[in-house]
Amino acid sequence: MGNEQLGKLGMLVIKLLKALAAPLILVAIIDAFVRTQFTLQQGLRLIRACAVNAAVACTIGLVLMNLIHPGNLWRGQLDKMLTEVPHQELRQVADVSLDPIDNLAGYVPESFVEPLLKNTIISIVLAGVLLGAALRRLQQQTPDDPGVKTLVGAANASFRVLVTILEWVVALAPYAVLGATADAVGKNGLSVLKLLFPFVGILLLAMAIHALIYYPFIAWAWGKRSPRDYLLGCSDAALTGLSCNSSLATVPVTLKCLTEKMGVSESSSRLAACVGTNLNNDGITIYEVMTAVFLAQALSTDLGFSQQIGIVAASIMASVGMAGVPEAGLIVLPLVLGSSGLPPAVVTGIIPLIMPVDWLIGRARTGVNVMSDMVVAVMLDADDGKVQRSVAGPDLMIGASAQSN
Repeated sequence: MGNEQLGKLGMLVIKLLKALAAPLILVAIIDAFVRTQFTLQQGLRLIRACAVNAAVACTIGLVLMNLIHPGNLWRGQLDKMLTEVPHQELRQVADVSLDPIDNLAGYVPESFVEPLLKNTIISIVLAGVLLGAALRRLQQQTPDDPGVKTLVGAANASFRVLVTILEWVVALAPYAVLGATADAVGKNGLSVLKLLFPFVGILLLAMAIHALIYYPFIAWAWGKRSPRDYLLGCSDAALTGLSCNSSLATVPVTLKCLTEKMGVSESSSRLAACVGTNLNNDGITIYEVMTAVFLAQALSTDLGFSQQIGIVAASIMASVGMAGVPEAGLIVLPLVLGSSGLPPAVVTGIIPLIMPVDWLIGRARTGVNVMSDMVVAVMLDADDGKVQRSVAGPDLMIGASAQSN
């Protein structure tokens, strides 16, 4: 079997991932709305903390990309992909309205089916939020209604079915990586792999700045905790996340570190680690934003401020509800790149090039996500006036549990 055939086999896996991404995000958001329990005030505080962290994450990524311009090293390497793209599509990135009302109107679909057909990530998230909020309201008003129970069960079952299918597809990923890498090296030589090092390096630098500098700072400025205490308290959970590559699987360790090592109240810990993990995915956000800008630079496309803000919005929304989804960052990447206006041929062609190094980037994303959940818990605890400066003992844990009930 030749390199080209191996590449085609790899692309089949990419297409399956793209096909699963849109419905998975939709049902994940709906399921998160109906399964998690929190008050409106708690939810608003959580959203505020997550929004602050996400804004800083995106700012760090954009500043590095606009200062260093690592995508310039890839200029000329995407020419073969562009030969398959109609000329008018090459200017797709530039055709973005500067009127915020026009942009908002563009995200409102004509039907609930349209976002799934066109893979428009922001519209998918808006539809998921509306459906999830409506179903949650019905669940609160008529908890014993069999029809409502059926819809809630269907949302949860749909999510679990899609995740199961996704796990099967992810199991094929190593073969896709082999095929895609063989095809890329056969066409472009080993130089194409060398070009990945600047891409990986700039991503890891942004994640390190966010996790090791910003999080300790915000834990001190907002949560009144020393940076050293925060980093030591996070160490076990962050290392567990790096090793297992799943922020959801790390939740038990995260809760233990928050309550026992950092003295955070149980109510704040559970809200941040169990509920906030559906909203708070800074590692994925950094990855999506920087990859989109990187590719735009490689195509010699100058992204304006409004276009970069659009990418930021799509990246943040794409990460909502993706906790526990295998390879979440890689799965939603095609949707974010598509919403940024990059040519479809480039979006499809770049994924196989990134897959060989995604195992490393994915673990870094998970580590950042875990540390983000923990700093949000510290922020919520400070908001509640329950900052506990000493290590929590058994009596304190019982008291915190009583307060949360």
